[in-house]
Amino acid sequence: MKSACRLFTRFLLIVMSLLSTTVFAQEANPSETDPFLWLEEVDGKKALDWVNQQNALSVERLKKEKSYDDIYKRTLEILNSADRIAYPTLYGSHVYNFWQDKDHERGIWRRATTASFTSGNPGWETLLDLDAMYKTDNIKWVFKGSNGLYPKYERFLISLSKGGGDAVVVKEFDVRTKSFIENGFVMEEAKGGASYLDENTLIVSTDFGPGTMTTSGYARQVKLWKRGTLLKDAELIFEGESTDVSCNGYAFRDGDKTHLVLDRGVTFYSSYNYIRVNGQNIKLDFPNESQMAGFLNGQLILNLKSDWTVAGKTFTKGSVVSVTLADLVAGKKTVTLIFQPDAFSSVAGISHTKSKLLVNVLTNVKSELSVYSFQNGNWSRSKVNAPEFGSLDVITTDDFSDQYYFNFNNFLTPSTLYVADAAANTVKAMKSLPAFFDASGYKVEQFKARSKDGTMVPYFVVSSKNTVLNGQNPTLLYGYGGFEVSLEPGYSGVRGIAWLDKGGVFVLANIRGGGEFGPNWHQAGLKEKRQNVYNDFHAIAEDLISKKITSTQKLGIMGGSNGGLLMGVSFTQRPDLYKAVVCQVPCWI
Repeated sequence: MKSACRLFTRFLLIVMSLLSTTVFAQEANPSETDPFLWLEEVDGKKALDWVNQQNALSVERLKKEKSYDDIYKRTLEILNSADRIAYPTLYGSHVYNFWQDKDHERGIWRRATTASFTSGNPGWETLLDLDAMYKTDNIKWVFKGSNGLYPKYERFLISLSKGGGDAVVVKEFDVRTKSFIENGFVMEEAKGGASYLDENTLIVSTDFGPGTMTTSGYARQVKLWKRGTLLKDAELIFEGESTDVSCNGYAFRDGDKTHLVLDRGVTFYSSYNYIRVNGQNIKLDFPNESQMAGFLNGQLILNLKSDWTVAGKTFTKGSVVSVTLADLVAGKKTVTLIFQPDAFSSVAGISHTKSKLLVNVLTNVKSELSVYSFQNGNWSRSKVNAPEFGSLDVITTDDFSDQYYFNFNNFLTPSTLYVADAAANTVKAMKSLPAFFDASGYKVEQFKARSKDGTMVPYFVVSSKNTVLNGQNPTLLYGYGGFEVSLEPGYSGVRGIAWLDKGGVFVLANIRGGGEFGPNWHQAGLKEKRQNVYNDFHAIAEDLISKKITSTQKLGIMGGSNGGLLMGVSFTQRPDLYKAVVCQVPCWI
């Protein structure tokens, strides 16, 4: 028993050290200057010296533990492993990839032909070297993404951040010359973005000067910027209110057609959408909580977040529907149901290829991917022959073909990249990560705990097949519970070697506030219902104890960001229930 307790304490200390997370508390007094404000100077000498001092204290203590050196060495080997998957982004005849390793600390942006990549032997061509840029500019550039010019994809808009913040610099890049274009589009550092409408026009949302930003600090104007003109002279085509979250413009493709869509984000979860036709902005009449998933075969694809009644027929929240765009623009509504979830399912992702729609559904928090075809005003479904009982994500699709790539993993199976064809509905494994621990001795179980209001809340338990239900198993319970984020089964080599192989049990909580069971599940953890999130987490902890998987003396909890908030509240409300807490980058709201 004492040995298990020591093991539990050691692991949690190691985790906290590796994550470089420090948590402290202070009394809030708006009338006084924050005595810890200097810690916000992330590159300041005082802040860095303090962090280094705290790390030194932690490392000194950890090194006294017999298991530290082994765990540290093996963890470092996993994190530095060169055997990683190069996840692709499809643009025409090439796949693009941003890659970092020991020789490319800041990273390189590269491409290979689709044929060579799919063959498993990609002929990578380096386009942009950020380490070389750093040596030249002495700026710690961070790659923030690329946006290609349809249909040739010879020019790209590259977004770069100075140090990793939200504000970006946008520069136009030519992949043929592997250089930024002289006298090309350049947008100075700001919280905003730009994308191509056509070869000589950008859709721009950025800081245009005083009065052009929302109170949230994001752009509230959308402009069309013509090549060869100054940004200040760009044409204003849309403007939201200062109290909005943000306003943005996007170019959506449907075959050879381009649709300019304007998004006015009124809140974090709701927006008004417009389509620009012949120089006019036409409001799209559908529920403002809906998520637009693109256009296909003249249909606008929507994921509903609230019920929508059209012509006496109600499409329930969580459903995927299509709306005939021509009718919607004309003030009519022709709505067709694509997918309707039940109480145990939710939509995890929607994407499309040249001619097919891909819908990823979570059923009891396990992925299932389907291909949908649109013919004669109706949608037909074919299940994709993908692996089951895990987490699946569509990585990228192609405007020119029905080829796409997806990734699959679960608690005991490392990530595998698959190439698939939506039209033929074929699937082929391309590359798998190595197994960093022997998973044959472990099992995965799914249970449900009864929360305070009677709601049954699911959770996964990963443990040894030889686990004895005596309440003596060191257990780590992980949770998030917010922003409609679903916690799905996922592989972690570090968790395997540093926790499972050391006798620990890992638990993943699917509490309300997340997206595991659709909008209702998420909305049940908002505002005045927020306590449901914490009650769910406590209920899972109590269920683990009642099942004798663990005990209060052997139960630790962990979470980051919104999950960090969850950790703080959980330990504050129920200090009797948790022995140890790992609170990562807490988001206090």
